[in-house]
Amino acid sequence: MHEFPWAEATATGIGSHPGEDHVEALRVVFGELPVPYLPELPGRGVGADMIGRTASLLVELPVEVQPSGWRFTDRPGRDFKRARDHLSRDLDALEEVAQGYAGPLKIQVCGPWTLAGAVELRHGDKTLADPGAVRDLVESLAEGVATHVAEVRKRVPGAEVILQLDEPGLPGVLAGTVRTASGFGRLPAVEPMPAAERLRTVLRAAEPARAPGKGAGQGGDGGSSEGKGSGPFTIVHCCAPDVPFQVLRTAGAQGISLDAALLRRRDEDHIGEAIEAGMAFLLGVVPGTDSRLPDIGVVARPATELWRRLGFAPARLARQVVLTPACGLAGASPAYARAALATCAKAARVLREDPGE
Repeated sequence: MHEFPWAEATATGIGSHPGEDHVEALRVVFGELPVPYLPELPGRGVGADMIGRTASLLVELPVEVQPSGWRFTDRPGRDFKRARDHLSRDLDALEEVAQGYAGPLKIQVCGPWTLAGAVELRHGDKTLADPGAVRDLVESLAEGVATHVAEVRKRVPGAEVILQLDEPGLPGVLAGTVRTASGFGRLPAVEPMPAAERLRTVLRAAEPARAPGKGAGQGGDGGSSEGKGSGPFTIVHCCAPDVPFQVLRTAGAQGISLDAALLRRRDEDHIGEAIEAGMAFLLGVVPGTDSRLPDIGVVARPATELWRRLGFAPARLARQVVLTPACGLAGASPAYARAALATCAKAARVLREDPGE
């Protein structure tokens, strides 16, 4: 089993937050969570959304906003600069709020397949429609992600970086349900193996340079403890139904983040295999929008009951499972966002105190 970068009975968030105050959002996640992260605040406008924020990391592939959404362009313009400025300010604030911090720190970027299904080519087709364009996007994103991880490590030297790729669009890419740019057709399904290979390229982006012919982290089997010369611990978040567990394992993800409410019994064989292989599971157990938060025992129940049904040793639960909200918190009120994170942190202790026995 992997060595995880967090302690037992832990919790984190998915990524997005409400409002426009990025400093306050950082103070909330560092104040409420054992595993803090760099929040995203899409409410700030163009370039602060998941697609624009990640597109700003692309190397030599500038983007702009059109009425239909983000599109590649010939040269960086105002929208690209806005996205870069948002991220730069966030990193400045992270450096200030996290001063002296040592421990796990999660960052999120949009995964390559969701990005390819959202950003259009210069002439209007979605990037996903052109395999060559997908390849270029993946290579550019991998380079940008490596630079981003290095920048976070420079700003927070004590951080054990956790890299999360957000892939809510991946099930649709594999099923062939992503609509064309016109909206009247559907793009062909991508086969699982190419999907895994492209995902692996980005997941490995921040690994240290290797001598030619030497692999690392095949299938996610490498050790995950951070340190000089080691890559980040990698997670793929998919808050959609039909999470492609086998694709994510093949790609080498070391953890999977998902909404516990969307799990079905038929998923449990895949989950059991992944747990047996040592993967971490980040289970979304509270709603991402304002609602009444239940007792912490009820919040923890999806994790404890799943563990009991699968028959794993109770002692592993609090180490291998991390509790989170079901998805991002951008649609919540600031008060609820804080309460949801605090509730996840409290409920995580139940995994250690009453581990599904």
